[in-house]
Amino acid sequence: MQSLPSDSARQPGAEAKASLTSLRGVGPALAEKLGRLSIRQPADLLFLLPQRYEDRTRVTPLGSLRAGQAAVIDAEVELTEVVYRRRRSLLCRLSDGTGQLTLRFFYFSRAQQNGLQRGARLRAYGSVRTGPAGLEIVHPEYRLLGTGPAPELEDRLTPIYPATEGLQQTRLRGLVGQAMAQCLGHLHDWLPAEHLAELDLPDLEAALSYLHQPPAGADLAQLAAGTHPCQRRLALEEMLAHHLSLRLIREATRTERAIPIAADSDLAEQFLAQLNFKLTGGQQQALAEIGADMAQSHPMMRLVQGDVGCGKTVVAAAAALAAVATGQQVAIMAPTELLAEQHRESFFRWFDPLGVRVVWLSGSLRGKARDRALQEMADGRAQVVIGTHALFQEGVEYQQLGLVVVDEQHRFGVHQRLQLMEKGNDGSFRPHQLVMTATPIPRTLAMTVYADLDVSVISELPPGRQPINTVALPEERRGDVVTRVREACAEGRRAYWVCPLIEDSEALPSQAVESTHAMLSQALGEIPVGLIHGRMKPEAKDRAMKQFAAGKLSVLVATTVIEVGVDVPEATLMIIENAERMGLSQLHQLRGRVGRGSDASACVLLYRAPLSRLARERLDTMRRVSDGFELARKDLELRGPGEVLGTRQTGLAQLRVADLARDADLALPVQTLGQHLLKTSTAAVQAIIARWVGEAGRFGQV
Repeated sequence: MQSLPSDSARQPGAEAKASLTSLRGVGPALAEKLGRLSIRQPADLLFLLPQRYEDRTRVTPLGSLRAGQAAVIDAEVELTEVVYRRRRSLLCRLSDGTGQLTLRFFYFSRAQQNGLQRGARLRAYGSVRTGPAGLEIVHPEYRLLGTGPAPELEDRLTPIYPATEGLQQTRLRGLVGQAMAQCLGHLHDWLPAEHLAELDLPDLEAALSYLHQPPAGADLAQLAAGTHPCQRRLALEEMLAHHLSLRLIREATRTERAIPIAADSDLAEQFLAQLNFKLTGGQQQALAEIGADMAQSHPMMRLVQGDVGCGKTVVAAAAALAAVATGQQVAIMAPTELLAEQHRESFFRWFDPLGVRVVWLSGSLRGKARDRALQEMADGRAQVVIGTHALFQEGVEYQQLGLVVVDEQHRFGVHQRLQLMEKGNDGSFRPHQLVMTATPIPRTLAMTVYADLDVSVISELPPGRQPINTVALPEERRGDVVTRVREACAEGRRAYWVCPLIEDSEALPSQAVESTHAMLSQALGEIPVGLIHGRMKPEAKDRAMKQFAAGKLSVLVATTVIEVGVDVPEATLMIIENAERMGLSQLHQLRGRVGRGSDASACVLLYRAPLSRLARERLDTMRRVSDGFELARKDLELRGPGEVLGTRQTGLAQLRVADLARDADLALPVQTLGQHLLKTSTAAVQAIIARWVGEAGRFGQV
């Protein structure tokens, strides 16, 4: 495929050729430390943006201080003493005529103690908290003042940068200042001025200048929220860089060769005929689009997006059988062993009667079983291979890989699924690729963050599915919920009970899975209660899941490890602890574990009061809305950071400035700009990708 420019092409002009050692005070050792922050030339420092800001532009009278506030104070020492309570500390009592404040030091020297004598004047900065004797600052930054006029205050906000070991903030601020003087005037702005004017956004130089040196009086709340026009200007360019890198992958893919696969195979028809239901219109449409793609001589790159329980796996199975019918192998990759095991069970149940050989490969497979699986994959006996990221690791070979299916795409990096494409047919042909996600994304945003993929949407659920009744209850009603679980189990139904933590934690007021398992085991008496969480060995998780599916366990207490993939039609009750701490997408995924059979199902959201306004609105939305696409839209409206798309940012390289949920309104301008630049300036496209994606952009070479 087409490659992206090297680091040496990152910026045009003088700054592209400059070395870090051209900055004062930077030698090889410091250059190595800066490299840990991906800084390899002075211009890179301009894109090391502050994480937050401190306001040191004004003095706050002691009488106006409040706990939680960070402030500059000027005051006089009234008393300094060393106290020996639970911990030896130096206390310095200050006064300025409006109030009093204590400075507390746990680490101090005799010289420091002597300098803080009664009558000394000082200026300090720190975060105020409530202490045993009133307000205090622990380990403030301070300087002693002489008898003359106090020194001038800062005239700009103080930036706080991402740090690495051995790099102090003062050193970083100095280096950024040097880089601004050396590079800022030479930095090329690749975005057309007319596009920026339409969006009311500043040019690159103005945005960077402001963000590194905000003036006194700048809106700290707006900067903290990431919504300042200067931040949005950089977010726009960063989103554009990732969008363009995916567009290049897409263009390059169209020049690759793939083995055409006919969709209308006898195997696929036999499979669909043995199902006890008819495909929905959405499933049929998705299959038709997949069939048209696979019939081409270049690789399919298609995303199937659909709500929880819409039947994406059945669509993938039909596509897999079409590939098998033409003598091609199929690899099906899932992000967790639990989800991969679920697929293994489903595909084996479907494919074994058809004589199709299904093989399992995961990181936990060892010894002779692993050797046997690898041998069958290499000699072609394994027609369908199901597993985790182990499928694309070094040493794993396929005889003729014709189709790659990636489930829950947003949990993988783009480069990971593209690595799997390299496993196909000795490099002369690329496999077709089908990507699935149950995380609904509004269409405009999907076209931006999945720019290398065509998108199919399955928006309807199979007939016969019962709606899930969702209620929100305070945790004080837990006893009532236990009674409801007991009654459901007595009627032969099953229940999930999901907790956010594995063990009880003093730091987080959340219900833990282990203590909940113990509580339910005692409260439910003879009703069998199982346990599953991420620290368990795979075989133990597999055993618990199988026992629950077979009805040997009536209740399964779990962490969010069961968020995706678990399919037990007899489970009709989902209880979610601390629901107020979870985002809409995660709650919707968990709720989707029930309602998979013909019986009515319910989801209980247990919450801990008091609720914030945002948490209350989330829970209310969950009660009212069952459609995943509508929930995704609401997620964007509530602007929960990253909730819609997950922490992995849909598999894109980690974003530094942009937040895909918060900045979703930039998706359309990103597409417009991308189209314009791809038509008018190859240099701009490559420079923008190199500036923001850098070496990570080289996944475009696969």
